[in-house]
Amino acid sequence: MKRFRFNQQEIVFAVFALLFLVFSIFLRGFLTADNMLTLLQNVAVLGILGLAMAIVVIGRGIDISLIAALAVPPGLVLQMVQNGHSLPASLLTAVLLTIAFGLVNGWLIAYAEVPSLFATLATGLLLAGLGQTALFQLDVVQWSPGMDGFERLGQGTILGIPTSIWMFAIACIVVAFLLRQTRWGAYIYAIGDNPYAARVTGIPSRPIIVLQYVITALIGCFAGLVMAASVNSMPTRIFNSTLIYDVILVVVLGGIGLSGGRGGVLNVVIGTLVIGTMLNGMTIMDISYAGQNLIKGVVLLLAVITDSFLNPRNEETAQQGDI
Repeated sequence: MKRFRFNQQEIVFAVFALLFLVFSIFLRGFLTADNMLTLLQNVAVLGILGLAMAIVVIGRGIDISLIAALAVPPGLVLQMVQNGHSLPASLLTAVLLTIAFGLVNGWLIAYAEVPSLFATLATGLLLAGLGQTALFQLDVVQWSPGMDGFERLGQGTILGIPTSIWMFAIACIVVAFLLRQTRWGAYIYAIGDNPYAARVTGIPSRPIIVLQYVITALIGCFAGLVMAASVNSMPTRIFNSTLIYDVILVVVLGGIGLSGGRGGVLNVVIGTLVIGTMLNGMTIMDISYAGQNLIKGVVLLLAVITDSFLNPRNEETAQQGDI
């Protein structure tokens, strides 16, 4: 008899379907069009960040500095416009800062061979500290008249659907194309699956690793711009929040193997839907912020344990792993 095996993606999708069904039956106001749009809108930025994290995790890394890329360059845009600079010049400066930040991360990991966990932890603290001490006048950078019109990036609607959801969808299409339709994407999977074999076959492993972290930083900056446009400000101290754990939860829960070389955009979408449904349901049930963190911590622990069973590291991957 043929033995049936389910992968993590299928298991998580089944959990999402069950969770959605239970909430729809027992939570009043959950299964409404307005609440569904609110659910998706609330996790759009988280989903974009999940796409960024997925790229480096597939390549067998991790980026703890992602929230700094979310907060500092977009905050710099708001601060520069507030100080009288033009919006295009401010955006260009933020993009250049983001690229430089990604290059530093990539160089430390690919060429200096610092484990990605420690490299991005240090650079994230550095960028956040730079913003708080030298770039920003207040912890919350406010909107200014020079930003008028830009708020449509996060507050507008297209065909009745909030713009932030469209931004998440566009990011999904771009990342899916990068990973599945380009040579760079194939290289990322090859490096994540077996970095030594990838190097032997002639794949430029170090430049591709640098590219991963540059792309991740740029996507993080894009998520920050969507977030700032949604709330008409940038709370720069978001770097000190638990958001990075939510991003990791989306990636791991969605089924992207921490051992590298597995997963894709669909996994991020599934993980985002599960987290969005769970957070929305807990909010309707009026569960406290501390209680929500407790539940998310338990779910993350279960997801990591599940990943260790479904995607075990062999001896070779264990020697390389730095997460």
